[in-house]
Amino acid sequence: MEIYTFKDGKKLRYGYTTGSCAAAASKAAAYMLFTGEKIEKVEINTPKGWHLVLDVLDINFGDGWVKCGIRKDGGDDPDATHGLIIYSKVELKEEEGIEVYGGEGVGVVTKPGLPVSPGKPAINPVPMVMILHEVKKILPEGKGVKVTISVPGGEEVAKRTFNPRLGIVGGISILGTSGIVEPMSDEALKASLEMELSVLAAEGHRKVVFSPGNYGKDYAKTMGIEDRLIISYGNFLGFMLEKAVQYGFTHVVLAGHIGKLVKVAAGIFNTHSREADARAEVMAAYAAHFGASKELVDKILESNTTEEALDIIEKSGINIDEFNRFIAERVYRKCKQYTYDQLKIEVHLISLKRGLIAKAGDEVKW
Repeated sequence: MEIYTFKDGKKLRYGYTTGSCAAAASKAAAYMLFTGEKIEKVEINTPKGWHLVLDVLDINFGDGWVKCGIRKDGGDDPDATHGLIIYSKVELKEEEGIEVYGGEGVGVVTKPGLPVSPGKPAINPVPMVMILHEVKKILPEGKGVKVTISVPGGEEVAKRTFNPRLGIVGGISILGTSGIVEPMSDEALKASLEMELSVLAAEGHRKVVFSPGNYGKDYAKTMGIEDRLIISYGNFLGFMLEKAVQYGFTHVVLAGHIGKLVKVAAGIFNTHSREADARAEVMAAYAAHFGASKELVDKILESNTTEEALDIIEKSGINIDEFNRFIAERVYRKCKQYTYDQLKIEVHLISLKRGLIAKAGDEVKW
């Protein structure tokens, strides 16, 4: 697929989803089953409105069935499923209509809260509609087929996805809302994060830990909190706080490195460095609040990291404990304002060199 976009000055190639692969393989297999004609390419429509023409691989004919595959291409988006072959076996059945099943390497949903009910194969609603739509184009009137989607190697690859955390066992999910993989898509990451929250909410959980990365996650584990209740949100704290409210959570522990959370203290809720990298400025402003001289403020503004800024502030004679508590308190207040006081929030501020440096907010008991 040779369609590109430009992001951050880079030329990036679009790809297509496992859902598109499953739909294309199913259409190709159905066509070959009813015509007896072997084809090397198949065309499908996607919900995005783009037409795909994909290579048909590993074709096998049997008595009343045809099986073939389409190779997943994630474009320039990092994706554990890139390169897998998504197979569809289409076989005749006596009754009219289309039935879709999951085979080898397709996960099975075991927990509520996902778009697919427990016990069903992890084929999301949009890919399911795509499969049915494409096969229906081929299916002769009065005929019926059973469609089985399989992904050799899918069970092993699934270990590198969100599926184990979501309670999807035995393989990957067949996914995609547009049929197209947008390179470096923030929306795809947000959808995965939201799904984690959805599953926890469906299980009755009302308390959760948010961490921007591994430092906060590792710290939260030392608190004895179950790993699956700790969600690494990356840069999308605002999004996750909104979703926590939406899914009925009552308590959030926010545990993270000061380098990320000091941005939140200034009301920045997408903390990606290209969106807002005001760490030194915020630290300098808060140091000025504690009486820092212009010379000290200038040193903080020239610091390379928040850890270095903390060292500079501590050596200046400013009470570092009070300074850190001030930041934690500001993070707490901004989060409360952002959620319109709909969540109990406890902030744990962490430094690599110092460990836990401050706490603030509503005490969350586990």
